[in-house]
Amino acid sequence: MLNFRHLYYFWIVVQEGGFSRAAERLGMAVQTVSMQVRDLEKALGHQLLKPSGRGVALTDAGQAAFARADEVFHLGQRITDEVREAASTGTVRLSVGLSDGISKLAAHALLEPVLATPQLRLVCHEGEFEELLSELALHQLDVVLAGQAAPPNPNRRLRSERIARSTIQWFGPTSLVKKSARDHFPRSLEHLPVLLPTSHSPLRAALDQWFHAIHVRPRVVGEFEDSALLAVFAARGLGVFPVSELGAKDVSLVRGLRQLGSSPDVAEEVHAIWSRRGQNHPLVRQLLAGGQGAAPGP
Repeated sequence: MLNFRHLYYFWIVVQEGGFSRAAERLGMAVQTVSMQVRDLEKALGHQLLKPSGRGVALTDAGQAAFARADEVFHLGQRITDEVREAASTGTVRLSVGLSDGISKLAAHALLEPVLATPQLRLVCHEGEFEELLSELALHQLDVVLAGQAAPPNPNRRLRSERIARSTIQWFGPTSLVKKSARDHFPRSLEHLPVLLPTSHSPLRAALDQWFHAIHVRPRVVGEFEDSALLAVFAARGLGVFPVSELGAKDVSLVRGLRQLGSSPDVAEEVHAIWSRRGQNHPLVRQLLAGGQGAAPGP
């Protein structure tokens, strides 16, 4: 089947007159956009674009493809508008992107205020930060939760706001969290098996700086991208782990965990990022309002 994402990138390249300007509009690398268009040409079996000065021009096959692409994406916009209007009194849909560096336990706590919305349909996408921002700019997501603010990019027209800053607590299975370990925390991290988020997480960098500052070399036995999965493995006895105070209440859902100590000098930040279109979504506004009051820590 035709990959409509590839077709969309081709459509944008033609509109912008070249790969560089298209990449700026999409907030993506030029090489990525070029590769997507080449994949489309391979799928169709014909060259669609040819060099023209500093930009590109359409081949005969490309003109035919662009004409149909123009119809497809204008029709797609009409479908989106008509469906939204038809569903205005029915299901409330919220599409959230979760950056793969963010604590999923913290994300759940921040989304909690909107979960009681009648007829809510919550759609969560997990992915890399840049990929999610591109999807947000293309209105495929309503809001993105990430561990960092949106970088300046006038082509994307995105806004961001820190909605939580939460200090770090440490938990572990009762078999490991003994009184002596709690009394000698954080020095006990040199002897206990320690589970940490992977290096892609902003929290990991903050923890590494903290370890260096207090002269502690933790005995790391595992690294996880997903904080909820990390908590599950910890409860099975694999080790102790850090979690933001914001997400700590969800740790109670995993049996057999006990608090080891706290790291008040380390905090996890969560930023909400949205587009001009997303700012009119009532649940995005509710999320922002709820987050401002759910940010423990300095």
